[in-house]
Amino acid sequence: MYNNYRTNECPYCSHGHSRSNEYNDYQCPYFYDDLVDNVEFSREFGDYYNPFDDEYDYNLRLNAFRTDNVNPSIVMKDYGPSPFVVDIDEATKKNNNFRSALWTGSHLQVTLMSINVGDDIGLELHSNVDQFIRVEDGQGIVKMGKNKDKLDFRANVKDGFAIMIPAGTWHNIINTGDKPLKVYSIYAPPQHPRGTVHVTKADAQAGEMNHRFN
Repeated sequence: MYNNYRTNECPYCSHGHSRSNEYNDYQCPYFYDDLVDNVEFSREFGDYYNPFDDEYDYNLRLNAFRTDNVNPSIVMKDYGPSPFVVDIDEATKKNNNFRSALWTGSHLQVTLMSINVGDDIGLELHSNVDQFIRVEDGQGIVKMGKNKDKLDFRANVKDGFAIMIPAGTWHNIINTGDKPLKVYSIYAPPQHPRGTVHVTKADAQAGEMNHRFN
């Protein structure tokens, strides 16, 4: 199944591939025909379009297309609303601000957060915003509930865990580990002004007094 198909019809993406479109279709990892007979094409892409014998060989060769060079040293700023690709794990771990807006569009926003040891995000509610949070490093406990005095939903979270917070739900995340808790958050629609940077939690609290997006 690893690119052993030598026909013009790709069995996985169902797109027809032809010589007339060879440079537009090379990104399909399963595509293989006689393109490697083309000297110019083979010189640049031939290593990746020989048939793959197994999954290891497939992953090894296709590693050249990974995004290691997309953001070799990402600058922390808001890249929205332009098209953008990022190693979100690397960006989240690199962020040392309490909150940094990474991408803000018309209907969605991505922010990065770093919560100090023993600290928390702060009890909050977004009336008209659904929220997704993923932990990239550290550990903590998440609390949620319909009443701020009764957060009856509780769960421990750590690296790799995702948290879904429905609009109108009180919530808080507390860092219970021994290092900063690194998370990224997706708001739909956006919750903070484009380009938001809160270096500390105090900055965030002051900023939210001036900008209410709830």
